[in-house]
Amino acid sequence: MSVYRAIYTSRPFGFDSNTLNSILVHAQRANPSRGITGALICREDVYLQLLEGPEDEVKKAMERIRRDDRHLEFQVHVEKAVPERMFGKWAMLHDPAVTWIWSRAEVRDDAIERTTEAEVEGFFEKLRDKTDAPDLN
Repeated sequence: MSVYRAIYTSRPFGFDSNTLNSILVHAQRANPSRGITGALICREDVYLQLLEGPEDEVKKAMERIRRDDRHLEFQVHVEKAVPERMFGKWAMLHDPAVTWIWSRAEVRDDAIERTTEAEVEGFFEKLRDKTDAPDLN
C-alpha cells in the first residue's frame, strides 16, 4: 500500500522557541489520529517539513499550514505517492541540527527557489539515516 508524501518550505514569521514548541506539540498530538508521520527541520530563516500519510489527510494538513500566519512564502516541493514511509515511527520528528541543508547565505540567495525534489528528499534521507528511524509499515 502506498503512502502520500509532501515536502514544503516556508519562511518563519515570528520565529522563537515558543512558536516552534507550539507547532511541534500540536503536530505530535494531532498527527497520530490522522495517520500522519513526518519530520521538521527548522531554523529562524527556514522551515523544511516532510509529511506522510493518507493523501486526503496530508493535503488537509498542508492546506492548514499554508493558511497559518506563522508561515510566509509557503512552497511545495514534493507531492507524490511513495511505497513506504521515511519516518514511520515519528508523529513529528524535530531536528535542530540542520547543518546539511542550505546555509543562511544560500537561503538569502534563493536556493529554495532553485531546489529540486531530489535535493529536498535527500535532506530527509540524511535525517532518517542519522536518527535510525525505521519504517513501521
